[in-house]
Amino acid sequence: MTTTPLLSPTEPPRPQLHGTLRPRHLTMLAMGGVIGSGLFVGSGAGIAMAGPGIVLSFVAAGVLTMLVMRMMAEMAAAFPASGSFSEHAERAFGPWAGFTIGWLYWVTIVVVLAVESTAAAVIVHGWLPAVPQWLLMLVFMTVFTAVNLSAVGNFGEFEFWFALIKVAAIVGFLVLGVLAILGVLPGRNPGALGGDLLPQGWGGVVAGFVAAVPAFGGLEVVTIAAAESDDPVQAAGRAVRSAVWRISVFYIGSMIVLVSLLPWNDSRLGTSPFVAVLDEIGVPGAAQIMNVVVVLALLSALNAGTYAAARMAFSLARRGQAPAALTRISRSGVPYLAVLASTAFGFGGVVLNLLWPETIFLHLLNAVGTVMLLVWLLVACSQLRLRGRLPEGTPVRMWGHPYLGWLTLAVIVALLGHMFFDHDTRIQLVSSAVLALVVLSAALIRHRRA
Repeated sequence: MTTTPLLSPTEPPRPQLHGTLRPRHLTMLAMGGVIGSGLFVGSGAGIAMAGPGIVLSFVAAGVLTMLVMRMMAEMAAAFPASGSFSEHAERAFGPWAGFTIGWLYWVTIVVVLAVESTAAAVIVHGWLPAVPQWLLMLVFMTVFTAVNLSAVGNFGEFEFWFALIKVAAIVGFLVLGVLAILGVLPGRNPGALGGDLLPQGWGGVVAGFVAAVPAFGGLEVVTIAAAESDDPVQAAGRAVRSAVWRISVFYIGSMIVLVSLLPWNDSRLGTSPFVAVLDEIGVPGAAQIMNVVVVLALLSALNAGTYAAARMAFSLARRGQAPAALTRISRSGVPYLAVLASTAFGFGGVVLNLLWPETIFLHLLNAVGTVMLLVWLLVACSQLRLRGRLPEGTPVRMWGHPYLGWLTLAVIVALLGHMFFDHDTRIQLVSSAVLALVVLSAALIRHRRA
């Protein structure tokens, strides 16, 4: 079920996506979209930057994410659409904005699909060395393309169980961690929180904040999926409300456990922080357990990313900003050509992986590294612009409007500014800015010719 506000009243009805996603699908999709390798593996880099202060970094990142998602949910509840924030930006500022944010998001997702399938293949190849890595990558891409070509309810079920396993893993880790902190289980390290709680100062907390924000990326998928629920107006708000606080608890709780059980400068935290803590507690086979969880997290992200990219491509095509063929819908209500177009780069990644395994994905990730922050920037601008146009009775409202909206926008701008002046993140920001300028130029050229 999707509404396209840019249709003319005289235009005949067009095929619609099927609204078969249930509230439980959306809630777990929101949670599963965020709980990924960024938490299980990447959090170690944040701890190295901020020490125990990483807890404050994740609190700040969680609050920012909550505010952005509230803005997204408000617009999705008022104007449910498969293009979500892209269509909202178009409604707020015109076709150039919808084109720019939509294509930026699509490019980011298709690049990430190739990276995630590669990362999952690397881990599984370690278990099955006789199977070539490229073949594993091909299998993963084929399976999840097939899942996304079937009815959307099947996608929802796959993602529900993937997310449930990840949530169970986080809950299990938190329970074991709390028992170890209380001394019930081995692993308590009296020196872990000894000394300065901010060994890198407040600058370290800010650096940790910059590192933590990308780990919360993925929640936006739920505002896209809400358009295919049986009640789009209510679905986005319910899913975001139930997911954001749980995710914040999982992330912040995990950071508290990590810095409470191991010294922040323990070298093991930099490579695999969760494995290091489980080893300290004495969990047998901790490394392999976490490898299984990480693979599931990567495959879950691959599944959700394929869905999100296909719906964004479908939405762009329906607004005349992508080839019209991408609007074709199968009998099961799936935009099948949009799915195939969105996974094409992932399949091409199999070849890229063979040719330049050590360099190509690093360059691609640099190019899209900060695009999500640019998306959030436009989301905040769109919400501030659209608030006065919301229908009466919109069930989800942004808190503290307009003050929290302007604060959210200011924090995002400050984050981008910090990244520009930080040597380690400048290359990502510049690369993403170049990509954004290319897409924006295409949007303006297209608009001028229209």
